Amino acid sequence: MEKPVLSPHFTIEDIHRLREHNYEMTKYMTDEERMDYYNKRGREVQRKLEKMKAV
Repeated sequence: MEKPVLSPHFTIEDIHRLREHNYEMTKYMTDEERMDYYNKRGREVQRKLEKMKAV
């Protein structure tokens, strides 16, 4: 599934598109796969935030 295209003003419709995309990406995953998926993405965000904080 392709990543959803978000509007420059980030509307409620963008949130709905993101949630639908996320659901489609994870609906056939096992619990373990889903946890790995979320943990991996969470660690990436945490690493980016720590990098920004260090600057």
